[in-house]
Amino acid sequence: MELALPRIDRRERPQGLRPLFDWLLCWLVLPNAAYWLLWIVGGPPRAFAILVTGAVGILVHRAGFGVKFAAFLACVFMSAMLFIASLFNLSIWSLVHSLEFAAELKPSASIEYIVCGVALAGTLVAAWRLLRRPTVFARPIHIAAVISAVLIAASIDSVVTASSRGSYGRVPAEGAYFTSAVGKSGFAGAAAGKRNMVLIVVEAMGEPADPALRSRLVNLWARPEVRARYDVITGDTLFYGSTTKGEMRELCGRWGDYPELEGRKDAGCLPARLAAAGYGTQAWHSFKGTMFDRSDWYPNIGFQTMRFGPEIVAAGASRCPGVFPGACDRDVPQQIAAVLKASKTPQFLYWLTVNSHLPVVKSELLHTQDCAGFDAGLNAELPMICRLFQLYDETGRALAKEIVAKDFPATDILIVGDHIPPFFDRYDRDRFQPDRVPWILLKARPQS
Repeated sequence: MELALPRIDRRERPQGLRPLFDWLLCWLVLPNAAYWLLWIVGGPPRAFAILVTGAVGILVHRAGFGVKFAAFLACVFMSAMLFIASLFNLSIWSLVHSLEFAAELKPSASIEYIVCGVALAGTLVAAWRLLRRPTVFARPIHIAAVISAVLIAASIDSVVTASSRGSYGRVPAEGAYFTSAVGKSGFAGAAAGKRNMVLIVVEAMGEPADPALRSRLVNLWARPEVRARYDVITGDTLFYGSTTKGEMRELCGRWGDYPELEGRKDAGCLPARLAAAGYGTQAWHSFKGTMFDRSDWYPNIGFQTMRFGPEIVAAGASRCPGVFPGACDRDVPQQIAAVLKASKTPQFLYWLTVNSHLPVVKSELLHTQDCAGFDAGLNAELPMICRLFQLYDETGRALAKEIVAKDFPATDILIVGDHIPPFFDRYDRDRFQPDRVPWILLKARPQS
């Protein structure tokens, strides 16, 4: 007689475990998988986003599909905002505020942003399907299991991203030591009403960690013909935050950000002090003045006139593509030189560049389609940094052409970076000091 034994399907999960596995898939794997794949190349720490998403998933595990999907969308949005803010050293407030200018940006110009968009769409489509599955925990021990899994995932993220944590989300502590290129170089103290002063803040110009690469960077701005007419002094300074914080550092001599200047004047900022001393004060930016409300707060710190991307293009500059499309930086020095030559009084001219905003795309219009022609070795090892340096080179060459001309008036020129280049790739990002930016002072020698 044969015994009829039950057949066991090894693929079957024990009773009650399927909702647990589905919860882990929906609230741990799905919202984090794309970021985990990026661990291979780099990225900012995400432990907080992992913990918050896990906590929300636990709170809604008994809810219906609509509530779960809405909660998932909120977590995805929160996670993306934290990631972008940390990557670009932006405060969440600044990032949220910048969303109103999204229509002015061109993320489709970058393959990196296109890939991110596809990954986001895929995540949301998968969530639309998977969140319909029941995720109600059958036993209290299952809640303990998912909490443990979330904590483990957050801990692994902290370990994996530990080496580059210092270059992300840099915010000064209360009473943090202050330093700036304007202060360290003696640029501000050189104003005596007899020569022009030009301050150039270069987008994404960080301090190279390798001395040879740093020397290469300095020489892009201080070329042999420039050194023949100017004394060249170099150094570095601390940075915190994004571009607007870099502007506050150099223009107003403190750690801060532009919202504190909206609606009120600050007579202590460098442009205001120089205006009071008889200088004409001008602010130039190769992008639109509406971005981060620059056209509103620049006058509050003492700028008497302003020129932004549209006006610079209207005056003859070409338009350059990128995520932040604007006037070509290489065309701006000619316009600046013309203004300084025509001025009857000493001028303080401030210029914020834009073309080197990452990611720098390959483009014929941007002159970055063939970086091997600029530096084959750098292009082979660090192609993204090569394109960045190629833009510095073009702007530096255009600047040199103007400032060594015989009829260019006596002018001191300070060139400084705003923040580290926010490369996503860990290998590229580690080529720069995590907390410093370089400065180069070109001090005009008396002409015989």
